[in-house]
Amino acid sequence: MEESSDRHGSLTQERPAPSARSPLSSLTRSPAIGIVIATAILFAISPLLAADSLDRTSLLTMLPFAAVLAIAALGQTLVIQQGGIDLSVAGSISLASVIVTVHAGGDDGRIVSALLLVLAAALAVGLLNGALVSFLGIPPIVATLGVNSLLLGVVQQISGGSTGAAPDGLTDVALDRTLGIPNTVLIALPLIVAVYLVVKKTVVGRRFEAVGVSPRGSRAAGIAVPRHRFAAYVAASLAYALAGVMLAGYVKTPGISGGDAYLLQSVAAVVLGGTALTGGRGNVVASALGALFLSQLNQLVLSMGAPTAVQYLISGAIIAAGVGLRRVPLRRRRPAATRSGADAAGPTPAVAAATSTPPRRSAR
Repeated sequence: MEESSDRHGSLTQERPAPSARSPLSSLTRSPAIGIVIATAILFAISPLLAADSLDRTSLLTMLPFAAVLAIAALGQTLVIQQGGIDLSVAGSISLASVIVTVHAGGDDGRIVSALLLVLAAALAVGLLNGALVSFLGIPPIVATLGVNSLLLGVVQQISGGSTGAAPDGLTDVALDRTLGIPNTVLIALPLIVAVYLVVKKTVVGRRFEAVGVSPRGSRAAGIAVPRHRFAAYVAASLAYALAGVMLAGYVKTPGISGGDAYLLQSVAAVVLGGTALTGGRGNVVASALGALFLSQLNQLVLSMGAPTAVQYLISGAIIAAGVGLRRVPLRRRRPAATRSGADAAGPTPAVAAATSTPPRRSAR
C-alpha cells in the first residue's frame, strides 16, 4: 500500500512542474536551447558577413516576413505535435491572400466581408484535413497533399491567374509600426504566447501533448485521440489563413503562388524549434524563434549575393539534419522512454488525477 501511495504521490507532485515553466524558462531547456543559441550566433555574425544585413532598414523588412512565417510555423507545430504534417500550408496561405485581394477588389468597405470569407474557407480546409486524417485514417502526407492540390485549383479558379491589390486599409495596418515595431510582429507575438499558454498551462493543452506523446496511452486514459488531432488541423488552418491575410496586406499585390515559400520553411522552423517530426512535445515559441532564424538567414544569404535557390537548399538540409539527429538519441533513450512513458502521459488526463487521489488519502 505504501509503495502504491508513494508512486501515486510522486505522480501528483510532478504534475505541476510543466505548468510552472514560463515561455522564457522553457527555451533554456533542451532541445529549445539550441535555437536560442543558433539565433544569437546568427545575429552576431550577420554584420561581419554582410554589413547591411542587420541595419535598421533590413530589420524592418525582415521582421514582417518573420512574423508571417512564425504564424505558419505555429500551425505546423500543432499538427506535427500530433504526429502529422500539413502540406496544405502553401495552398491555404495562397487562398487567403487571393480571397482578400480579389473579393475586396481594393475597396476598404469590403474588408470585413473578405475576412469573413477567409475565415469560412480556413474552417472548411481545416475540417476537411482533420476529417481525412483523424476519422478516415488517411496518412497525413497523402491527405494534406491532396487538399493542397485542390486549394491550388481553387486559387486558379478564383483569381483567373492573377491577383489584384489588397485594400489600402489592410495594407496600412500591415505596413504601419507601433512604437517602432511592425504591426505584423505585434499581431504574431500575442498569438504565439496565447497558444503557448493554452498548450502548456491548461488541462486541455496537456491532454493535447499527451496524445502526441503516446496515442495508445491517451486512449487508455480515456482521451479522445481523433478529436485532438482533428482540432490540430483546424487550428493550423486558421493560423495559415491569418498568415495569408498578413502577407497580402504587407506585399499589397501577392502572387497566386505566394504561399509556396512557406511549405518547406514552416516545417524547417518547427524542426529548428526542437519539435520532433515523429510527434510529441513541442514549443510554439521555439518554432517562432526558428522562423526568425530562417528569415534572418535568408536575408543574410541575399545580402551576400547568393541565389534564392540557396535558401531552399538550407531549409532542406535543416529538415534532413533535424530528422537524423532526432532519431539517434531516441534509439539510445528508448528503455528510459518506455519507463517514463506512463509518467509523461499519466498525469496529463483528469482520469489519472482522479485515480491517484484516493490511494494517497487511504494511506494517511
